Amino acid sequence: MEKIIKPISGFAILILSLALLALAVFLFVNGAQQEISRFSVMGALCMIAFGFLVKGIMIVNPNQARVLTFFGKYVGTVKANGLLWINPFFKSYAISLRSQNMESNQLKVNDKMGNPIEIAAVIVWQVSNTYKAAFEVADYYQYVKIQSEAAVRHLATTCPYDHMEDEHADITLRDGGDQVNVLLEKELNERLAPAGLIIKEARISHLAYAAEIAGAMLQRQQATAIVAARFKIVEGAVGMVELALEMLSKKGIVQLDEEKKAAMVSNLMVVLCGEKAATPVLNTGTLYQ
Repeated sequence: MEKIIKPISGFAILILSLALLALAVFLFVNGAQQEISRFSVMGALCMIAFGFLVKGIMIVNPNQARVLTFFGKYVGTVKANGLLWINPFFKSYAISLRSQNMESNQLKVNDKMGNPIEIAAVIVWQVSNTYKAAFEVADYYQYVKIQSEAAVRHLATTCPYDHMEDEHADITLRDGGDQVNVLLEKELNERLAPAGLIIKEARISHLAYAAEIAGAMLQRQQATAIVAARFKIVEGAVGMVELALEMLSKKGIVQLDEEKKAAMVSNLMVVLCGEKAATPVLNTGTLYQ
């Protein structure tokens, strides 16, 4: 488990180290001038003390941590910032606590219905447990990359691309929006928890049919859109014809038998549903000519 420790300030140790260095230089110079070995010995001791103290001084930048070990044993993690001093025999490893983002490669996978698609995601992650990040996995950067791609692949195989493939699907990759992102974040957090990492945000950045079926799927989408548009046009035309017959009958403008009503309905439907404007033909005789 992660253990937070608070080292002592390094400023006092730095001043003491500089004082020992100055004293060592002074003793070496005086010892050389007076040929007194005692000064040389004291100077050597001051230099050893100086080296011992300086080795324990370390700088921890903002949003950075230092994992400490003592001959292979985990001692603790330093998250305090500034100039600090630790046991010189401790070995430290720097770990960044900043938020980091990565974009997965465009993966070619099959969706829930077996259609090949291309998908990629943008992920924002952060180290939350320095002990796990340092010792539970060999390389947590590589761990994030591989597990992220695995999560994106799994998401793609559990959801259809859109409702055209599965009309009863609750969530689709194309129309799922935030729900798809929530599913991706949840799975990523589960996969990265053993490494002491958390996901702050995950979003689909690229989604498309694979090249070999993209043309066919585009035609299918266009056909679906045309059918839907035609349905609306016919629905509106029927309403307009019904309203026209009702108003003609209600106001008594003209009395039409069933045959003329059928002809009128046919003509109005052609005019209203046609893709091009109809060319009118004027009847100068009676309705029956």
